[in-house]
Amino acid sequence: ASRSADGQIYGNGYPFPMIEINEAIRAFIEKAAGDTELSEDEYIDHSDGLIHCKKCGGRRQTILPDPLRHSYLMPRCVCPCQQEAERQRKAAGERRALMESIRRRRAQGLQDRYLHEFTFANDNGQNPLMEKARAYVGNWKEAYRENTGLLLFGDVGTGKSFFAGCIANALIDQDVPVLMTNIPSILNRLTGMFAEDRAAFISALDDYSLLILDDLGVERNTEYALEQMFLVIDSRYRSRKPLIVTTNLKLEEIKNPPDLAHARIYDRIMERCAPVLFSGRNFREEKAAATKEAARGIVSPK
Repeated sequence: ASRSADGQIYGNGYPFPMIEINEAIRAFIEKAAGDTELSEDEYIDHSDGLIHCKKCGGRRQTILPDPLRHSYLMPRCVCPCQQEAERQRKAAGERRALMESIRRRRAQGLQDRYLHEFTFANDNGQNPLMEKARAYVGNWKEAYRENTGLLLFGDVGTGKSFFAGCIANALIDQDVPVLMTNIPSILNRLTGMFAEDRAAFISALDDYSLLILDDLGVERNTEYALEQMFLVIDSRYRSRKPLIVTTNLKLEEIKNPPDLAHARIYDRIMERCAPVLFSGRNFREEKAAATKEAARGIVSPK
């Protein structure tokens, strides 16, 4: 128990002031003790006549004045170990809720199962650009606040999608809503929708704190495809939320688009996404070679 500035004494685990025990109060406590039911982990402490915890020795009962009856109340309170048990129970519940939320976010945001393997834990350390991915995650709050995205460009197989996927998984592990998809998948979803449904679907993409569009440029350059792609990029631009784009296009192609339709798209990307060049080793070819070598060992007669 502790004494407050006004002289009142507060019992452990109970928010109301407890009065000091004098002879009259002691007599009241002893009279009431006969009706007290104790659990196996409780005992009556003879020093104050109140219920205590066998484990920590803390009070599980306090005494308060009852002005209406000119008597006293002896309510139950929680001892320190009960408080700690409740704290741990709540913490465990919060952890379970967090893990379930992360599981749902990963299922919704990374619908292609192979993306689940694009994690920093699976990085082989051979691409120095991965430090930039870690830095982006480490500075995510600032990136989100400043609406800072990335344009990952370079040759096929240089690790752009893996880079973006590592960012996606790391942020999802922090319970951040992330969607990693591509324009062809979006176009497939939009096909056959009414205009109002298309608008609602595109708007829903902006509910994600981070949107990652993988392999920009592989979609068909039809008038419809370009218009829908512009609507997606423009909606994201207006939402003032970060966008990450990966593409095999060269930076010069993006800076010098072939027509107005592409210019409208690329201008918005370049305004909000910092370019990062991926060059050098083709990790996809190396992985394919390793797979072929492993297959030889499996199918070759011994």
